[in-house]
Amino acid sequence: MTTARLFDTHPGLTQAAGSRDVFAACIEACEQCAAACTSCADACLAEPGIAHLADCIGSNLNCADICATTARIVARQQGASKTVTLSLAELCAEVCRSCADHCEQHADSYEHCRICAEICRRCENACRELARELG
Repeated sequence: MTTARLFDTHPGLTQAAGSRDVFAACIEACEQCAAACTSCADACLAEPGIAHLADCIGSNLNCADICATTARIVARQQGASKTVTLSLAELCAEVCRSCADHCEQHADSYEHCRICAEICRRCENACRELARELG
């Protein structure tokens, strides 16, 4: 994990290595999920007759934004508020769950939705693990 390696060089971190790994896993899962959701929304827009995908597209775009923000905030270790980080991790997990639910409705018809749902579930789990670590 690249992020864990960066955390190992951070002079201000006082977290245990296991905790740093949980933070790093969450950041990387959020970054991957943001990219997957953006790509899935774009692929949905390219499908013919997209009206039935409107909720999925909206969910993808919301999830991408929340995941990108979560990754950036969680990466900020200096002066980071535990309460804010915990709340954001919980919110991100819930948004990822919802997005995965939307994508799974179309997973049999669209491979991009199936893949996106898997990535959202991984991010949901990583965010929940961080929330447990912080809670």
